[in-house]
Amino acid sequence: MNKITAAITAVGAYVPEDILTNKMLEEMVDTNDEWIFSRTGIKERRILKDPDKGTSYLAIEAAKNLIEKSSLDPAEIDVVILATATPDMPVAASAVHVATQIGAVNAFGYDLQAACSGFLYAMSTASAYIESGRYKKVLVIGGDKMSSIIDYTDRTTCIIFGDGAGAVLMEPNDEGFGLQDEILRSDSIGRLSLNVEAGGSIMPPNEQTVARKLHFVRQDGKTVFKFAVSNMAGVSEEIMKRNHLTNDDIDWLVAHQANKRIVGATASRMNLEDEKVLMNIERYGNTTSATLPLLLSDYEKNFKKGDNIIFASFGGGFTWGATYLKWAYNS
Repeated sequence: MNKITAAITAVGAYVPEDILTNKMLEEMVDTNDEWIFSRTGIKERRILKDPDKGTSYLAIEAAKNLIEKSSLDPAEIDVVILATATPDMPVAASAVHVATQIGAVNAFGYDLQAACSGFLYAMSTASAYIESGRYKKVLVIGGDKMSSIIDYTDRTTCIIFGDGAGAVLMEPNDEGFGLQDEILRSDSIGRLSLNVEAGGSIMPPNEQTVARKLHFVRQDGKTVFKFAVSNMAGVSEEIMKRNHLTNDDIDWLVAHQANKRIVGATASRMNLEDEKVLMNIERYGNTTSATLPLLLSDYEKNFKKGDNIIFASFGGGFTWGATYLKWAYNS
């Protein structure tokens, strides 16, 4: 009997209709289109403007897209894992609401928070569930309404982030496809370099935290960039060496869309040609937990059964990792 691996068998995505361009940001903060694009690779990002809709809305729409495309019966879903840094509420997992709203009546759900690495961590968890033989269909969603925690007077952060969600279905595979290996890491050295300072148990919300804008994302850009380049590129190179893969063996790099220069540095360490490096940061910006599944959705038609894909990510905390996966189907 062949070993059971966890394979991606379907993909879905959703981004809001409203677009925030660099030109529009020029009217809001002291910046310009050329400066933003040259340093980040971003031209525009999507924003969920409806104040009554949160991350769960994005996740529900992405899940519905997957269900419709794959003709999946949601009642067959066993688990819903939502990777997010912006849950609807501090208590009451958004994944539970997502599962209910999509008709996953037999599933349990929970949120997973590892900042921009959340989707990779969630894929790892889903794979372990499937390989154990206990569950057959795990829906993994990465989604964030980053606009809900962005200060649009802070030019260091408001130019970077956007809203969106992507989803994958993971199922057992006995043909050798699916998740092959992973290297996941974390280090709290980055705890103060990229965070939302208030709103947790150390600094609960009060009038002062709101007045001081401590519920918005803040980052030390230089420190984050330095660690992201070093660590994301490092684990990507390491996973190739550990699995005896050369650049010719890799078909695609699916890297977190934080900054075009960080992705480029990772591809350079892997010695990959540009055409193997998937990018959509120009249109969406950094959607945090959603960047990796949004890439899968945008480029799904390019993938062929058996393609070797390296996922790579880096997030606040710090968290980072790389995953080696063999694609399991032809689109």
